[in-house]
Amino acid sequence: MNDNIVKASKYLSLLLRHKPEIIGLSLDLEGWAKIEDIVRLTNQNGTSLTKKLIEKITATSDKKRFIISDDGTRIRANQGHSITVDLNLRPKNPPEILFHGTATRFLDSILQQGLIKENRQYVHLSPDRNTALKVGQRHGKPVILSIAAQEMHVSGFVFFLSANGIWLTEHVPTKFLTALP
Repeated sequence: MNDNIVKASKYLSLLLRHKPEIIGLSLDLEGWAKIEDIVRLTNQNGTSLTKKLIEKITATSDKKRFIISDDGTRIRANQGHSITVDLNLRPKNPPEILFHGTATRFLDSILQQGLIKENRQYVHLSPDRNTALKVGQRHGKPVILSIAAQEMHVSGFVFFLSANGIWLTEHVPTKFLTALP
């Protein structure tokens, strides 16, 4: 994606995952916003987003952060919310192992308290090492954690699978994670 699309995607992420109120945007209980409202309100607030640009961001994003409704009138983020929304996710049986990418500077804290959701609704887990590595690289020198997801599930932890293939859970205790070399 070019720089303008990346910048617009980050702004759309801010609106749909964290702070819709900065432009007066309303999300419904499931996190959906009307695309026409986003276009109108962003333009009133000094940022130009068009329906065509929003559709391009959604279609070309390798992270697939957003989904447009079947009728093409609404959009929402697939996961990563720091605001409360109900994504209507159903519990799923996870694979044996999942991964989490982070920066080495966070490793000591994680090894003490596990993975916590902090200001998000869920801890995000990747189905493969490469995705986890990319996430970890965004925050500094990366480290990949292996999560014994199936063992967690058998122990009573609930997992969800977002529309873009990211696994979600509320907490990963230390006994279920291992830092990979």
